[in-house]
Amino acid sequence: MSAKKKSKTTGRKKADATNTESTSRTTRSRRARPKQTRPATPRQTEILTFVRDYQHRHGYSPTYDEIADTLGISKVTVFEHLSTLEEKGLLRREKHKARSLLLADHLELPDERPGCIPLEGRIAAGAPIEAVENREVLDLDSMFDSPHGVYALEVRGDSMIDDHIDEGDFVVIENRKTPSNGEMVVAYLEDGEVTLKRFYREKNHIRLQPSNPRYEPIFVENIEIQGVVIGVIRRVN
Repeated sequence: MSAKKKSKTTGRKKADATNTESTSRTTRSRRARPKQTRPATPRQTEILTFVRDYQHRHGYSPTYDEIADTLGISKVTVFEHLSTLEEKGLLRREKHKARSLLLADHLELPDERPGCIPLEGRIAAGAPIEAVENREVLDLDSMFDSPHGVYALEVRGDSMIDDHIDEGDFVVIENRKTPSNGEMVVAYLEDGEVTLKRFYREKNHIRLQPSNPRYEPIFVENIEIQGVVIGVIRRVN
């Protein structure tokens, strides 16, 4: 074989090897790409949430007309969104078959996040009110959001009982070190103890006031505030 032919053969082998390596990288990249689990737009979220809730209530999927009428959009818009969601793998449809929408098993909707509880309406604690079905979400992350950050503590003792905070309750603490008078705080005392009390800065001292007449207030000159109470969570047994 001439040197010229050898050079061509070697060049083809190198090109084939390069193409094979490139194809292998592309395949690995495609395989490594994770599935999309959440809709990309508020309207897509609204449509998927309606489909899910409709299936839960009726046992089968809504029609395009029912989606359009409920959400106040056109049937064409519904079709376009469903096509996009199908391309993304978030739902499946059987062609030429009514009520054939199937949500993907890996679909994640915002109201299904940890920390979200379905809010089904309002209930009267006084005079009865009309029950109205209205799908909402009690989002604990949003309710207790703070630029300072938050954390929770389990309560031990009953010194704050008149503030309706009892043993076993969980208080949500904003990680803020500068309370206003009257706010309930997590206070670190000089003797190393931590206590939950109302904070009052007075003339020559700070008063930590319990909300139970069986306990005396605590008077200190210096104190470390570890956070301010912004919520209470209780499980009723």
